Amino acid sequence: MIHIHYFTFSPLAENTYVLWDETKEAVIIDPGCLAQYEKEELADFIADNQLTVKHLLQTHTHLDHVFGSAFVKRKFGVKMLMHKNEVPVLRDVENRCKVWGIPGYEPVQEDGFIDEGDVIKFGNSTLEILFVPGHAPGHLSFVNHAQKFIIGGDVLFKGSIGRYDFPMSSYTDLMNSIRNKFMTLDDDYTVYPGHNASTTIGQERRSNPFLN
Repeated sequence: MIHIHYFTFSPLAENTYVLWDETKEAVIIDPGCLAQYEKEELADFIADNQLTVKHLLQTHTHLDHVFGSAFVKRKFGVKMLMHKNEVPVLRDVENRCKVWGIPGYEPVQEDGFIDEGDVIKFGNSTLEILFVPGHAPGHLSFVNHAQKFIIGGDVLFKGSIGRYDFPMSSYTDLMNSIRNKFMTLDDDYTVYPGHNASTTIGQERRSNPFLN
């Protein structure tokens, strides 16, 4: 069984996820820890629960989702995996931090690419990958069908959707991703988003103003 724990990090209130199972093997998704105390909080959680981190996964590489990626790579000796379309987004993070006046970002390089059809394995568990561009050109989400959840990143939120006013964002692509990927899941799938509280596919199908 996969356990899910999340932290809300940085002034941008980004959700960083740690997933692990009974083998104590784990994955970290979108480490947004910017301040040193946030990095220590994440590391302490891993140590306290005796977890072995196997993968660093990125739903996408907007700055708030990669603040702590270099730290995670170094601390746990893991590779950073993302979609190939995120390369120009990642390369622009340092500049974006300067423009927004955000100090403390440590530049990071990707180590490999993943895409829809690939499967992430850790312990006795697997995550399937959905390619869901729109908010970002190489946005991915991670699904476990046995436990009916999706780590969704910034695609679908409780009562809202991801922003589409960033460079390389697309409202058309975002809505296609939601309707053709997220909304094909059953109502009882839980959506763990990149910001704010979790929701379900059914709740958003019924009440999300962007979908009705």
